[in-house]
Amino acid sequence: MLVAIVAVTLTAPDLMAVEQAYARYLGYHTVERGVVSAELARGWDAPAVAGRSYLLMQPASGEPVYLRIVQSPVTPGYEPLQTHGWNANEILVEDPDKLAEQLRESPFKIIGEPRPLTMNPKVKAMQVIGPANELSYLTRIPPGGSIFDLGSAKSFVDRTFIVVLGGPDMAAMQAFYGDLLGMKTTPASPAVVNVVNDANGLPQDFSIPLGIVQLPKSFLIELDEYPKTTRPRPRRTGDLPPGMAMVTFTASAAAGKQLPWVVEPTVREGKPYDGHRVGLLRGGAGELVEVVLSIGE
Repeated sequence: MLVAIVAVTLTAPDLMAVEQAYARYLGYHTVERGVVSAELARGWDAPAVAGRSYLLMQPASGEPVYLRIVQSPVTPGYEPLQTHGWNANEILVEDPDKLAEQLRESPFKIIGEPRPLTMNPKVKAMQVIGPANELSYLTRIPPGGSIFDLGSAKSFVDRTFIVVLGGPDMAAMQAFYGDLLGMKTTPASPAVVNVVNDANGLPQDFSIPLGIVQLPKSFLIELDEYPKTTRPRPRRTGDLPPGMAMVTFTASAAAGKQLPWVVEPTVREGKPYDGHRVGLLRGGAGELVEVVLSIGE
């Protein structure tokens, strides 16, 4: 059902700080700014967001995969990698080593130095915590270096290509994307995720089950079964979740499916919707999944 990622939504108490950081250090540019309407806030099941400012930013490559930042107060009890839901935004970059040097005196805190992936040494990634207290993986995939047809960066810092979901129950996450949405999922296998271990005070060799949800090309969802030390994400009443709040996907083959919509699809204008019908689902780890349906579906 899901075809592509078109937006990752972050919440942040200081919109200007996030905008300046992504523009100066990651080369993103603002393509839209405005105020969240009451209708759109209801579409996110977050009526408290109505009237708040937001930004829509795009990578230097011009790829139509946006970063949306919504102004929201700090939520007590939230820290990256310690709660369930969307936990990491993985972005294609050309040179993690060079980028790491540029980020050392920036609002992006490096929590994982650039290193080759154990499962695919051709791929090199680093991890940073950004000015919205959000976690980003910054990853280089050389041309032809991906077994999932994920592509390579077209600019020094390019688009989101993987979103990472953390939850307490792998079976529930796989059931949502595999059984309900009809996506191809891989069996979970044990993996050592250093940033998860560091954030939760776990031994360096501690492993968690990790699975993949495959989209047709260019994008993936990573499923991480988080350790029992993690907990549901705190959320203010009527608000978006803190940090990485929501991921927006385009979708096809939705006609006739009786999905458990939190908000029924309705036509929405403006980027990234462009007059399509848009609905909201809640996934197996409590995550918000915004779905942009093809016209007529």
